[in-house]
Amino acid sequence: MALFSMTGFARQAGTLPDGTGFVWELRSVNGRGLDVRLRLPPGHETLEPKLRDAATARFKRGNISASLSVKKEERPAPRLTPDPAALEQAIALAMEVAARIPGCPTPRAESILAMPGVLRSEVPEAREGEEDARHAAIAAGFMKALDDLAAARAEEGEKLGAILGALLDEISVLRGKAAGLAAEQPAAHRARLTAALAELLEGERRVPEERLALEVALLAQKSDVREELDRLAAHVDAARTLLAAGEPAGRRLEFLTQEFGREANTLGAKSASLGLTGISLDLKAAIERLREQAANVE
Repeated sequence: MALFSMTGFARQAGTLPDGTGFVWELRSVNGRGLDVRLRLPPGHETLEPKLRDAATARFKRGNISASLSVKKEERPAPRLTPDPAALEQAIALAMEVAARIPGCPTPRAESILAMPGVLRSEVPEAREGEEDARHAAIAAGFMKALDDLAAARAEEGEKLGAILGALLDEISVLRGKAAGLAAEQPAAHRARLTAALAELLEGERRVPEERLALEVALLAQKSDVREELDRLAAHVDAARTLLAAGEPAGRRLEFLTQEFGREANTLGAKSASLGLTGISLDLKAAIERLREQAANVE
C-alpha cells in the first residue's frame, strides 16, 4: 500500500569547500496545503528560490520548515599592506627632517612604517568561484535532506496505511452486521404494531390483515436503510482504491470520511431497533477515528 504521511523529520550535515561545517534540519507536519518555510543565515538569501522550488516539486501537502545552520567561519586574518603613495611621502619627509638636523641618524624603517597612514589593514578577498562552490554544497545537502524527509514520510505512511486499512475493515464488518439487523426491521415493525393495536383495542375487534400489512409496509419503507448500506460499501471500496493508488489522496480521503459520516447518521435516524442504533454509534466512532488518521495523509 503506497501511502505518504505529512509528518517527518530529516537532518543532513555537510562540509563546505573551505572546511566549514553546515547542518540542514527539516520538519514536516500536517497542513491543508503545502507551506515551505526556510530559515537561512545572512549571506545565503539568494539560495531561497531554488530551494523552495525543489521542495514544492517534491511534496504536495504539509507544513515544511527547513533551517540551515553554518558554523562560524574561520575568516583569514587581516594583513598589513603599505600604501605606496603614503610610504613615499613618509620616507621623503623623514629624510628631509634628518638632513636638517646635524648628526641625526638615518631614519629607521620601523619609525617610518609607524607613521599614520603608511600601513593599512586588508582582508584577503574570496577567490573567484568560491561563493558558488559554497552555495552548491549547501544546495546539495538540502536535496539529500529532502530525500531523507521523503523517506521518513513514506515510513510513517506505511504505518498509517495499516491503521486506515484496519479501520476500513472494522467499518465493513459493522456494515455487514447492520445489514443483518436491517433485514429484521419489517418483522419487528409488524410485531410492535400488532402488540400496540391489541393493547389499544383490548381485543374488541381485529384490524383487517390488509390494513395491517399496509401500515407495516409504510413503516418498513421509512426505515429502509439498504441505500445507506450500499453507499457505505461503495465508500469503503473507494477508500481502499485511494490508499492503493500511490498518489497524494489526503484531500479526497478526508472528503470521503464526510460521506461515511452522513450514511452513519442516516442509518441511526432510520433505526427501529436498539441493536441497529448501537451499530450506528459504533460506525460513527470508527468513522471519526478514520477521519483523524486521514488528516495525516499527504
